[in-house]
Amino acid sequence: MYQISQTPQFVKWLKDIRAKAAIVLRLKSIEAGNLGDFKQLENSVAELRFHIGPGYRVYFSRRNQKLILLLAGGDKSTQAKDIARALKLAKEYVDEQDH
Repeated sequence: MYQISQTPQFVKWLKDIRAKAAIVLRLKSIEAGNLGDFKQLENSVAELRFHIGPGYRVYFSRRNQKLILLLAGGDKSTQAKDIARALKLAKEYVDEQDH
């Protein structure tokens, strides 16, 4: 089982109601311990893929095996930029925790 936390950037990101509903359902599954289809990227950042709309992506980081931190979101067309932003947010989170 996981506890899910969201960055302010993630909260502001998605406006598509249909996609938001799909993401909320997936997050409920994650809270129950089932990550489902995800891809590990760099460092501690991973990507959830959604086959809806323009190919939505949610970038997250697992912390201490109990916390999922939702970093950012995007779609296939902005993937490289979104991954860079997620990596930066993950590093900022780690730096905050260390101080």
